[in-house]
Amino acid sequence: MRPSKDEYYLDIAKAVCQRSPCIRWKVGAIIVKNDVIVSSGYNGPPRGSVNCFEVGCLKDELNAPEWGAYDLCLAVHAEENAIINAARHGASVIGGTLYLHGEKFDGSGLIDIRPCDRCKRAIINAGIVRVVMRKADGSIESVDVSKWIKDEIQDYMKKLEEARRKRNG
Repeated sequence: MRPSKDEYYLDIAKAVCQRSPCIRWKVGAIIVKNDVIVSSGYNGPPRGSVNCFEVGCLKDELNAPEWGAYDLCLAVHAEENAIINAARHGASVIGGTLYLHGEKFDGSGLIDIRPCDRCKRAIINAGIVRVVMRKADGSIESVDVSKWIKDEIQDYMKKLEEARRKRNG
């Protein structure tokens, strides 16, 4: 059976994730615009740096949580790398769709992958309009990035109100 476009591009993101040197999980991203792949990226350290596959994982050594503690990790996220790689080669991602695939390092299964807050903001500012992710159960989730903008505003305003209440007692 012929795969849908989303399945097709997610399978390509899966192939991209195999390049990741992360020993916790592998994540691959591709950006598609007008049915053309304009960029790809996977989670890994900056160019020319050491990586966990070679020297070990600081987050593992410190027993840091799977999600978060990003300041302990040298890696640039797959979404960021896809956006950066497009910029390096002069490819516009405005109006594009980012496809995201993640799996455990040992290949034992998919992970529920979602862009972190930092990556969401990079995706928004890059002008990407849609993000498609394959979930751990194999289903596909599609997100309209404009929803993230509304969520960012609501979350920020809520945190601001809470901070003001605490400050004013």
